[in-house]
Amino acid sequence: MKTLVVCSGGLDSVTLAHKIAAEESLTHLVSFDYGQRHKKELEYARRCAARLGATHEVIDITDIGRRLTGSALTHGATVPDGHYAEETMRLTVVPNRNAIMLAIAFGVAVAKEAQAVAAAVHGGDHFIYPDCRPPFVKAFATMQRFALDGFAQIALETPFLRRSKADIVREGARLGVPFEETWSCYKGGDRHCGRCGTCVERREAFHLAGVDDPTVYDDPDYWLEARRAFLAKHPA
Repeated sequence: MKTLVVCSGGLDSVTLAHKIAAEESLTHLVSFDYGQRHKKELEYARRCAARLGATHEVIDITDIGRRLTGSALTHGATVPDGHYAEETMRLTVVPNRNAIMLAIAFGVAVAKEAQAVAAAVHGGDHFIYPDCRPPFVKAFATMQRFALDGFAQIALETPFLRRSKADIVREGARLGVPFEETWSCYKGGDRHCGRCGTCVERREAFHLAGVDDPTVYDDPDYWLEARRAFLAKHPA
């Protein structure tokens, strides 16, 4: 199946691109510049496409991004430190981001004559991001069938939808993904900060997966403090 992958350059979407390349026919990677402060992730998407022999396109939606105010990823608010599942991580929500990006990706897929669009939404995102949850994915796929009725039949593939970040790390290790060639940190510095929610989630996922983490962090041990604080508030 000829598949277009929405790839940010992060661990999840790069692993997804490798999975599609191994199991289907990866034809195209699409990335989005929406004015994110961690724009350097796009370079890692470009490297992924080159490594897998796929074409790559960065679509500029910064004009839209400027209007999606209120997120620490695009505006003046400070990116919060702490565990990914903390309530403070809601500051990283960019309203309707996935819905906008997927709608564009499906349009590109029609032009590229692809048969599927793949996205790396996963189970760890469900509690924070409404457009990463199974009901959204099901509804969006239905909407696209109606939007393209009579023009194209394009599937929405989300193989990680009910899997954890640790599961994705295990899958990436199986596929030989060069994890050091992925970018997660929301702060967009020279190295992963080790303190923002997505750095903590990344570090914790490698630990839970039992896979060595090649990432260089400015604060490599902060995740332990963040995890203890979260578990103290939310005992099992």
